[in-house]
Amino acid sequence: MAPRTLIFIPTYNERENVRPMCEQIQALGLDADLLFMDDGSPDGTGGVLDKLAAQYPRVRAVHRAGKSGIGSAHLEGIALAYDEGYNRLVTLDCDFTHPPQLIPAFLSRCATADAVVGSRFLEADGFADWSLLRKTLSNIGHVLTKKMLGISQDATGAFRTYNLDTIRRELFQLVRARGYAFFFETMLIMARNGLAIAELPIRAPKRASGSSKMSLIEVQRSASTLLSLFVQDQRNPTRFRLGGPSHDSPHLREATSADSSRRRH
Repeated sequence: MAPRTLIFIPTYNERENVRPMCEQIQALGLDADLLFMDDGSPDGTGGVLDKLAAQYPRVRAVHRAGKSGIGSAHLEGIALAYDEGYNRLVTLDCDFTHPPQLIPAFLSRCATADAVVGSRFLEADGFADWSLLRKTLSNIGHVLTKKMLGISQDATGAFRTYNLDTIRRELFQLVRARGYAFFFETMLIMARNGLAIAELPIRAPKRASGSSKMSLIEVQRSASTLLSLFVQDQRNPTRFRLGGPSHDSPHLREATSADSSRRRH
């Protein structure tokens, strides 16, 4: 039996992007369901999503009462995927900084890994025409997560695929961040539990329309969370591990070998 796949996209004020994103994903012809989760967007995103759900049988729109944080949306989407028996979960942003045409490659790679993350650091110009400020913030974030948490992968991006057959649901219950820090906290927890994390290179263009949701306050919160995670990891590393033996991933050796070979070439 083919694995059941859910593509999850959280939204907030993405009225101009949701229809073309939905249509481009539908055009891929994947055997997958598509879930949009909107945080009460005041720009009318929710209404557009309801029309898409009525038009496409495998598209669903979930409406939350208000803006509750990107991390909390991802945790809710992950919980729904487990509840409904999906085997694979793809997550990405709705602003086209994550090219939907790469979803098939992510799903293919997930057959031999517990998680697949898109990396903007594997090839030159992974940030395309982003502003200097956004490039600088992303590069600083990458360096800090690598140096402080020991995470070599691109830990701050949302373009990911999770193999729910091999990742225990309880792992996500260790995640406390509800904002952007969710992304590097989950990477830390997956790494500490011995999961095989593969990377695929992506070239992230600037958003198609609208404005970035990454505010200065959110940057400050993420930096504070990063420092807190570092301190906790040094003082009490078991905080990020599930009880009992470390997770013995059936994909770990294969994924590590494949990524090492790709880096050499």
